[in-house]
Amino acid sequence: MSNTPDTPVYVTDALIAEDIDAYLAGHEKKSLLRFITCGSVDDGKSTLIGRLLYDSKMIFEDQLAALEADSKRVGTQGQEIDFALLVDGLAAEREQGITIDVAYRFFTTEKRKFIVADTPGHEQYTRNMVTGASTADLAVILIDARKGVLTQTRRHSFLAHLLGIRHIVLAVNKMDLVGYDKAVFDRITLAYRAFASEIGITNFTAIPISGFKGDNITALSDNTPWFKGPALIEHLENVEIGSAADEAKPFRMPVQWVNRPNLDFRGFSGQLATGKVRSGDAVRILPSGKTTTVSRIVTLDGDLEEAVAGQSVTLTLADEVDCSRGDVIATADNPPEAADQFEATLVWMADEAMIPGRAYWLKLATQTVSATVQAPKYEINVNTLDHLAAKTLELNGIGVTQLSTDKPIVFEPYADNHALGGFILIDKLTNATVAAGMLHFSLRRAQNVHWQATDIDRDMRADLKNQRPALLWFTGLSGSGKSTIANLVEKKLHRMNRHSFLLDGDNVRHGLNRDLGFTEADRIENIRRVGEVAKLMTDAGLIVITAFISPFRAERDMVRGMLPEGEFVEVFIDTPLAEAEKRDVKGLYKKARAGQLKNFTGIDSPYEAPETPEIRIDTTAMTPEEAADMIIDRLLG
Repeated sequence: MSNTPDTPVYVTDALIAEDIDAYLAGHEKKSLLRFITCGSVDDGKSTLIGRLLYDSKMIFEDQLAALEADSKRVGTQGQEIDFALLVDGLAAEREQGITIDVAYRFFTTEKRKFIVADTPGHEQYTRNMVTGASTADLAVILIDARKGVLTQTRRHSFLAHLLGIRHIVLAVNKMDLVGYDKAVFDRITLAYRAFASEIGITNFTAIPISGFKGDNITALSDNTPWFKGPALIEHLENVEIGSAADEAKPFRMPVQWVNRPNLDFRGFSGQLATGKVRSGDAVRILPSGKTTTVSRIVTLDGDLEEAVAGQSVTLTLADEVDCSRGDVIATADNPPEAADQFEATLVWMADEAMIPGRAYWLKLATQTVSATVQAPKYEINVNTLDHLAAKTLELNGIGVTQLSTDKPIVFEPYADNHALGGFILIDKLTNATVAAGMLHFSLRRAQNVHWQATDIDRDMRADLKNQRPALLWFTGLSGSGKSTIANLVEKKLHRMNRHSFLLDGDNVRHGLNRDLGFTEADRIENIRRVGEVAKLMTDAGLIVITAFISPFRAERDMVRGMLPEGEFVEVFIDTPLAEAEKRDVKGLYKKARAGQLKNFTGIDSPYEAPETPEIRIDTTAMTPEEAADMIIDRLLG
């Protein structure tokens, strides 16, 4: 109950609930614009966002009180409010006065809702900027009016364009520090336009602002009578976002989940990436290519007649077709492609350099596959836009490369469809995201080379030999005894009339792999080739024995993935480094210690021991004969 001196006003729970419902309904119907602020260090990105939150009245009284206290204690604006502190939340950010992590903030106006990402300006945090830009519809590129266009301005503009951000705002900030000089604004705008045209940005909106003073943020400022608008908020409220364009494209929906709550219902849940779908529409399931029609469009609030891009729905289909997570439901007469070899642009985001030939997890929409990346065709210098020769990509490096996946994936070029063209690469051992990528097109050979089916299969070949094929993968340090034990195993199998073949690490380097050295990338390619040969031999029904150092778990796992489950038998010849070095039959350790042999495993190149091998041999506790007998017992037992 609320009282005034004249008339008592009674506020009931029903009225409060009605007001809340009306408020929520009003916000629900507003469109949402995601945008990022980016630019060089100290261009005022965090201050601008703080000002937007302040002017849109999205700061509570206790937050404002804390901001005023923090501004006096650690702020950079004297006794005035330092708006940057609203988003620079990390202690390291406040101490240095910079942004390190990506900070997301929500605010709203009468016309539109916004999610803004404050991205770091330092070059070593460019990967954080890519994270923020990956979901943005618009980029606000800030430039310090005193400094003009800088290297990081160019870098972030290039990345924003590369990631498909259609709308660019050039915010020339800190105009108060140059006396609101129109000539300064015009000179910076002209310089930026010249660079933007080189990278393909044909249109942008330039606005002179002061994030600290609030000029041209929510309304046009008297300090810039020569600028006729729009103010920043006005432009953000009225810019056309991509939802309408996405709705006009062909229908695609990556399947996130097969919804099967009971025996009588089977639906396929996901978010429409592009297009529209109605009940009765003919659709195609990819990559299988099966066709059917849509029976129902199910949501929590009831069935829909039509769903559009951006909506999350469950589709039921007229026929019992095979469809699971990772598949894509698309319009039947205009489906996307499926391929397993591509050209793509990569932005490398890991501290460790990219290793050509190594297998990574590739995640695109709801699809997850194993992918192998080749050495870059070229690296892009974002400052000069030159194409540079490169053997790998380092942290924050951007390059164009080719990659292949272990099975076809459904895709569209990133320029046409962000959802089916954008992907990330994940390290298989650490599960860390190491790169973001954009697919350009499938390679022609991916469409022209097809698997030729044959009438005699691997089971028939194995039956002819009366044995089960297997790959005994011996791994261990140089001098551990791999070749000795492997040779004994093959001799014993031969006496038992088993059909086998021994691939020895030194022997294959005389022919198949004679072009490879001992760098990390060459070691990976060495194992990939041997794995492919071993796979062909097991297809022939043989028991294949390999003796390779194979120092990296990722590559041993890659070979394991080439074979049917249970056929790959990892045999870890577990010999301590000191013992292997003491044996040193070939004198290699001595050369490595003297610096005459580079990239030698155990000395200046790592060995990643198996964590759960099928067989572990301790050569300090058993003889080679005993080890060979144990391996054969495990294999045939």
